[in-house]
Amino acid sequence: MALSYTELNDLSGKILKASYEVHTALGPGLLESAYKECLFYKLFQSGIIAEKEKPMPLIFEEVKLECGYRIDILVESQIVLEIKSVEAISDIHRAQVLTYMRLGKYKLGYLMNFNTVSLKEGIKRFVL
Repeated sequence: MALSYTELNDLSGKILKASYEVHTALGPGLLESAYKECLFYKLFQSGIIAEKEKPMPLIFEEVKLECGYRIDILVESQIVLEIKSVEAISDIHRAQVLTYMRLGKYKLGYLMNFNTVSLKEGIKRFVL
């Protein structure tokens, strides 16, 4: 069931709050997997339904390919969270989030780079 615009915004606020809590506690410099696990845990603690490493099949014409693509965290079956811990976000990272959103028909996505002094600088929001 699709969330309303207001519900998506409220959920986004909770996701961002949890993300900031994780970053404040851990700081930059860890592996992506550490941030992903901790964020998943914080979302679960908040009562938010999320799936970790959600498989993303590729459908080309009549062929469904299980290529091993995985969304880091899918929140409430509607919001894509792609977690990174890199020196800088690149165009390929942005394209990855947009591709997942397009293939899964998701309207909202976040690219989060936890390897920043201020997490605010590492979050990019995407809307389709």
